[in-house]
Amino acid sequence: MLTRLTIKNYALIRSLEMVPGKGLNVITGETGAGKSIMSGALGLLLGNRADTKVLLDQNEKCITEGVFQIGDYQLESIFEQLELDHQPETIIRREISPGGKSRAFINDSPVTLEVMKKIGLRLMDIHSQHETLELGEAGFQLKLIDLYSGNEQLRKDYVDGWTAWKSEHEKLLNLEAESEKLKQEADFIRFQLQEIDRLNLVAEDDSNLESALKVQENAEVIKSKLVEAIGILGEQEFSTRKTLLDARALLNNLASFSPVYATLAARIESIRIELEDITHESESAAEEINFDSEKATELRQRLDAINNLQRKHRVNSSAALIAIGEELRSKVVKTDGIAEMISVCKKDLAVRVKKRDDLASKLSASRLAVVEKLCKELRGLLKELGIPDAKVLVQHAMVEAGPTGIDRLNILFSANKGVEPVPIAQAASGGEFSRLMFCIKYIMAGQTSLPTLVLDEIDTGISGEIALRLGELMRKMSQKHQIIAITHLAQIAAKGATHYLVFKDTSTNRASSDIRLLDKKERENEIARIISGSSPSKAALEHARELMS
Repeated sequence: MLTRLTIKNYALIRSLEMVPGKGLNVITGETGAGKSIMSGALGLLLGNRADTKVLLDQNEKCITEGVFQIGDYQLESIFEQLELDHQPETIIRREISPGGKSRAFINDSPVTLEVMKKIGLRLMDIHSQHETLELGEAGFQLKLIDLYSGNEQLRKDYVDGWTAWKSEHEKLLNLEAESEKLKQEADFIRFQLQEIDRLNLVAEDDSNLESALKVQENAEVIKSKLVEAIGILGEQEFSTRKTLLDARALLNNLASFSPVYATLAARIESIRIELEDITHESESAAEEINFDSEKATELRQRLDAINNLQRKHRVNSSAALIAIGEELRSKVVKTDGIAEMISVCKKDLAVRVKKRDDLASKLSASRLAVVEKLCKELRGLLKELGIPDAKVLVQHAMVEAGPTGIDRLNILFSANKGVEPVPIAQAASGGEFSRLMFCIKYIMAGQTSLPTLVLDEIDTGISGEIALRLGELMRKMSQKHQIIAITHLAQIAAKGATHYLVFKDTSTNRASSDIRLLDKKERENEIARIISGSSPSKAALEHARELMS
């Protein structure tokens, strides 16, 4: 239940606060005072879109805040599902900045508009002229019948089943398309793979081959330099090896004088041993160097083949070619195994089709089971609201399974005796439409535990005795739900347990809308104003008291 509503800087509202009561709250005011603006502001708490055009002062942010008592409505699970703290007193706030940025909060936690909508729609239902227009749409009518049948879990199960079928169906279509594509590309893929496999690549091929080819191409120079180095190191008369041996001998002669000289001699010996090792390795390297024209040609051809393949695949390393080969190999494997994958997918799809169709049949049965009962209840209420010859029936057709099931439902309506029912959008006048919409709201209210219903001028086109009956039905609704009715009818305003007046405040340079709670005397005057105008007569005041009593 909404216990406090605060609106700041929205449309014509500078700052407004309202504390609705438990039962029937009525809001009245002169035309243009801003009554229906309030339902627009409330819509922000349901996650409705808005932009900076709603700001009264373009330099300040707009704030709409609702405080709700929700302890009795078993909403803990939805709060848990959305990872929000459930509190018996829940505050929902929406802010729109001058720059157009919208922010939403539930109990001071920032939330997305989608989350706000999921919570808001569990707390409040707002009837508007737009919703009345939706009444003629098939989707709206289907939701109405689903709500009346109480098949929420069955509908959820069907949506899950349909979604699973759709996913599997799309998977099959993708596999079949891929299979056809792979079949067309199969020979080319195998040819590309053979080109790569033929080279027996390793990741280091590029650098190894280039190095080996350089050695072959410069074999004579390399060998002559190695031989020259070997001579300098050990074979010549004045070689490095002989020089080190002479130095070691001199230092060994001094070793008896100090350990320092012995250490130096030992270090020279280490250098000599390393020099001997370098010499042997250089000799081995020199022996291995022999120019082989066939080997050079073979290395050059292999390197050219790798480079050509790299250019073909637009890569610059053997490692990248190896990766491409693995990708091609997986495609070959997939080409060979995709028929089996398609077969398995078809079997899975058949299971999902059966589950989807079984759930669709149950969902359809749940809808058709309540159709006549709903029509009968609507006819009874319409009769009570002055349409005694109303005809309401539901036209049904089976359609291909879709996200809402296998039913196409169309509510047909006739308000006059002897006139065949036709689709709602073609049948009803303004007043008849309003009464039909109210009857639907009345029935739906009995099917839900929705805390608050906002009825924005649902009494359009209604007057006289019918308005009295409509007001009485609103009062009955308010025994189970908090009702906020924005009305222009005295008969309905008189039924309110709480009465608010929306008025234009012209005390500043710019007019704005405000609201205040009326006491009994003020209510009499306001209802009399609705009856006879801005200067109500004694008869109008007496009529107002009579309506209130």
